[in-house]
Amino acid sequence: MVSDQPSRDGSNPPRLLLLDGHSLAYRAFFALPVENFSTTTGQVTNAVYGFTSMLINVLRDEQPTHLGVAFDLARKSFRTEQYAEYKANRSESPADFKGQVSLIQEILDALKIPYVTKENYEADDILATLVTQAEAEGMQVLVCSGDRDAFQLVTENVTVLYPRKGVSDLARMTPTAVTEKYGVSPQRYPDLAAIVGETSDNLPGVPGVGPGFASKWIQQYGDLDGVIQHADEIKGKKGEALREHLAEVIRNRQLNGLLRDLPLPLSVADLARKTWDRDAVHQVFDALEFRVLRDRLYATVETAKPEAESGFDLEMVRPGPGELAGWLQTYAEGSEPIGVAVGGSWARGAGEVTAIALSTVTGVTDGTAGHAAWIDPAALDLEDEQVLASWLADPAKPKVLHDAKGPLLALASRGLKVDGIASDTALAAYLVRPDQRTYDLADLVLRQLHRELRSEEPDDGQLSFDDTESDNAAEALMLRAAATVDLSAALRGELEASGGTALLADVELPLVAVLARMEQAGIAADSEYLAELQSQFAGGVKEAAENAYGVLGREFNLGSPKQLQGILFDELQLPKTKRIKTGYTTDADALASLYGQTQHPLLEHLLRHRDVARLKSTVDGLIKTVSDDGRIHTTYNQMIAATGRLSSTDPNLQNIPIRTDEGRLIRRAFVVGKNYETLLTADYSQIEMRIMAHLSEDEALIEAFNSGFDFHAATAATVFAVQPESVNTEQRAKIKAMNYGLAYGLSAYGLCQQLSISVEEARGLMDGYFERFGGVRDYLRSLVLQAGREGYTETVLGRRRYLPDLTSDNRQRREMAERMALNAPIQGSAADIIKVAMLGVDAALTTSGLRSRLLLQVHDELVFEVAPGERDAVEELARREMGAAYQLSVPLDVSVGVGCDWHEAGH
Repeated sequence: MVSDQPSRDGSNPPRLLLLDGHSLAYRAFFALPVENFSTTTGQVTNAVYGFTSMLINVLRDEQPTHLGVAFDLARKSFRTEQYAEYKANRSESPADFKGQVSLIQEILDALKIPYVTKENYEADDILATLVTQAEAEGMQVLVCSGDRDAFQLVTENVTVLYPRKGVSDLARMTPTAVTEKYGVSPQRYPDLAAIVGETSDNLPGVPGVGPGFASKWIQQYGDLDGVIQHADEIKGKKGEALREHLAEVIRNRQLNGLLRDLPLPLSVADLARKTWDRDAVHQVFDALEFRVLRDRLYATVETAKPEAESGFDLEMVRPGPGELAGWLQTYAEGSEPIGVAVGGSWARGAGEVTAIALSTVTGVTDGTAGHAAWIDPAALDLEDEQVLASWLADPAKPKVLHDAKGPLLALASRGLKVDGIASDTALAAYLVRPDQRTYDLADLVLRQLHRELRSEEPDDGQLSFDDTESDNAAEALMLRAAATVDLSAALRGELEASGGTALLADVELPLVAVLARMEQAGIAADSEYLAELQSQFAGGVKEAAENAYGVLGREFNLGSPKQLQGILFDELQLPKTKRIKTGYTTDADALASLYGQTQHPLLEHLLRHRDVARLKSTVDGLIKTVSDDGRIHTTYNQMIAATGRLSSTDPNLQNIPIRTDEGRLIRRAFVVGKNYETLLTADYSQIEMRIMAHLSEDEALIEAFNSGFDFHAATAATVFAVQPESVNTEQRAKIKAMNYGLAYGLSAYGLCQQLSISVEEARGLMDGYFERFGGVRDYLRSLVLQAGREGYTETVLGRRRYLPDLTSDNRQRREMAERMALNAPIQGSAADIIKVAMLGVDAALTTSGLRSRLLLQVHDELVFEVAPGERDAVEELARREMGAAYQLSVPLDVSVGVGCDWHEAGH
């Protein structure tokens, strides 16, 4: 019997794990709700996620030495040639499932796990052939499959892992387990299945005969041949039914027997586990947005991390009193950058520094050791602290940090300013691979340098640390400093090749300090008003729930999809929404659409309940993040969105509602702070459409901006061939949706859904639009074609987004990549321009000597806190710097508003 765990000392035989790819993918698809698993580009990933999660678990638990996956190639096989109705009862693969098998195979490629297909044969036959080979070589074998036909493979050395529920609960089907469940040995299981039939394979059995009677006959007569030979002896209706259906039973047995001698393109020896392709793993997991799953993979599976070629050769010191100046003069006075790593913590605009490490490059090419120093700021005397402060603040002393903003906040807590940052390795890696989801230093070092954050054996003269926790922490920090400066050198060539050198130096790096100051400043919050809103929204949640109860005359769980399905579709007999595994969807979009059809009062109260609950949740989160200074300090991240847009977290101030009256009430909680006069907001009007006009060079679109009329009315006038002042509200709304939607790959179907019109009307509207704005049509077409040729798109500042799926043979993935190709240059250019504007505004505030400050960036909007008497100067400065951020063929129009709170300052 297969032992529970293979021996690590090699005393146990090799262990082969085989997986039935399609069987497990299908189970994963139906186990995980489609609506909960998709990428930001719309690719459904529930089957991929479930399969990969199961794979990680089984690799962790079984620790195989050999590994392979078999897939069905098509529905047709030699079995369908023998019996046309074989599996004919199976419906066509769900639309959301299509394309996911190829994604699973991409993951297997990255993990260096072989997978096999065979024309005219099924995955089961491939598995049976490999099992037979492995047994002959004395291997232990595990077969993971949701197909019961695999039970015939079970022996003392072969165990089937059969999913009982989804793909997470696996039953170990040993000979004993099969016999206990079915009353026959694994070898006789196909005989049992031939009599009983296999519904999933569309193989009908003997009517009225279940596993109990079938196993009894097999036990009595030895096997199926014995049952057939003694069929005349079996009495009663069941015996009569058996005799009437003997032909079908014989056919079933011929079809359910697995072939064990297929010629395959690989052997069991080829399934030995291999070192994974770390770069490929990151790329495919990034594309699928499987960050948590990737962390699980690295945390639980030992072979996830390929062995590094080396560590870091460092001479490590802890300068004593008065020695820091000498170390800096010896190693940090030249033009070569010094790696800086900071120990401590930082969050919500503040931080604390506990240690600082500095390091030279480690001499990878010539084999010389690097030099590193560890500094405890709290232990420095006044002279050493001044030396350190002077070196950190010297712009002529180049420094390299990794994800520098947090360390800057920590150093600022001790009054230490940093200038002369030559590179930030996290930002550099982001510009090289913008779709990556994590930029962890240790991972980048392993991927880029093939080294680990460990020191080599100490050389003579290298400091030998005592084995204490503090000494280990000091060594680790120095290694991070060394790794950072080496990584910067390694990324330099890739950054240049991707066109990101200037973008890093001129935009992203200078922006780090600006964002750090914004986080430090925060924005004042009216806590009493937030508490009132919290109470108000809580009352709204309660009222909406009671109104919903009143419609039905009883209480129910408004958050339970199962209860809602029963009430809406069974009890109230409302039209069905989109079919999902658990019934019919009750998500917000579906309920809103259903309410539009039926106007049922229960739906009105359900939607109201969800809206107010969401507002209350937002307020709850804001209250928790008000700091002791009475201000909310968000954290900005430059490395989340592949398009270059900034993100805001803890709390997300870019997601404060603005489209509804109640949502806008929340903005009133953000107020002008003490010793300041007002808040001022400045944002770009229709910046993405202005970029569209610039990039497409469409004369009609440019004229619409230059006409002086409302832009959407002007474009509507062109499409509908009327004067701008004659454009009605409906016409303007339709063209506004078109204007903004085209940059995001809007289809006729998407437009019809958005405007609640027919597909034909939407298609006609789009045709009319492109007839008037042919330059836009030609630009969008050329954009996708050019991106397909070059493999990437570019913004006005040269920010690239790589889109390998543009040449994919998977239609769904290719179309998603095409939509991204349409969106990235426009949204990315908008992100570039607002960043340049922030740099200009910040520099102008400093050089002008104004006390006013920049607090927030919310997509295309900047929020200022204005000091007394500086309102006009700040408005003029904001208009000037934002308007001059980039020269487009149409003006960058800037709207400005002022007020005592964010809502009042809106415009």
